[in-house]
Amino acid sequence: MSGHNKWSKIKNQKGADDAKKSKVFAMLSKKITVESKLAKGDKNNPSLRKAIEKAREANMPNDKIDGAVAKGTGVGGAEMTEVRYEAYGPGGAAIIVEGITDNKNRMSPEMKHIISDAGGTFGAEGSVIWAFDKVEGEWVAKMPMEVSETDKVALEKLLEKIDNHEDVENIYTNVSNLG
Repeated sequence: MSGHNKWSKIKNQKGADDAKKSKVFAMLSKKITVESKLAKGDKNNPSLRKAIEKAREANMPNDKIDGAVAKGTGVGGAEMTEVRYEAYGPGGAAIIVEGITDNKNRMSPEMKHIISDAGGTFGAEGSVIWAFDKVEGEWVAKMPMEVSETDKVALEKLLEKIDNHEDVENIYTNVSNLG
């Protein structure tokens, strides 16, 4: 009965929960850093205040929030920037990837590699965005499309790989029949 005790189950569950929480905290921290930079550290700025409220809703510790605000004002570490990539995936699906990174020169080739390995093509700025409208901060497809079952499976795998990248914040596609 090796490995079947209560502590093993708790330890494995806690590890999985901590990994999810860590990813959420990292994303929220990057968002706060970017907003803090734009607001020059003014916590009364609406966009910075909204980012901080989202972090508090996710139970992010105050010291991590304060550290992210300080980092945005230049007190600590690298400069964070928002990025957007456009691509075509399996079945001609249009994909928009938004992220926050401290190194655009690292993230761009990584995204190109992930997308091309899955049979997609990395697009130039404006090559995909025409198919979307920005509604309340989210990209909504103007003309949703459906893809075949094989393309749907390949697209879901691609979107999962993209989502697992640490700097990716949001992913949008114009495919309507995704699960």
